[in-house]
Amino acid sequence: MGRFDIANRLFLRLYQASNLMHKTGTRAVSVFGATTQQWAVLGALSRPAVHQRGMTVKDLIAFLMVSRQNLTAVLDRLEGAGLVERVRIVGDGRLRHVRLTAAGDRNWSEMLASIRDYYADALADFSTEDCLLLFRLLDRLRDSLGRIAGAESE
Repeated sequence: MGRFDIANRLFLRLYQASNLMHKTGTRAVSVFGATTQQWAVLGALSRPAVHQRGMTVKDLIAFLMVSRQNLTAVLDRLEGAGLVERVRIVGDGRLRHVRLTAAGDRNWSEMLASIRDYYADALADFSTEDCLLLFRLLDRLRDSLGRIAGAESE
């Protein structure tokens, strides 16, 4: 089998896995009224390094690697549900940080048990070493794709 055929199969598997992660992940958090996109935003904002201050929309876009349009729609829904807020930065009235509200914190805390169970089920057939190897390989692929994306925008 040639390199093109292997690459073709690999990218098809990634596409299939991504679709299944979206479907099964949404099912894992649907009891909380969340989607996988909302889960990703809440998770990004719950990280200790950004929890108090929040993140700019631009930083969230870069971190999650999503489009502004997609993120804006998700943020609008989360803000409407009272889970996130957009606060103006002191000294720059145009710049806003998105951060979790108290209700968002509670919602995230409640979701964590389902998320942990989901991860455990999804990775049950993987050793810790397998997970670390997959993590490193996906990082390398993400970096390669990022270089392509950067070259396209120049």
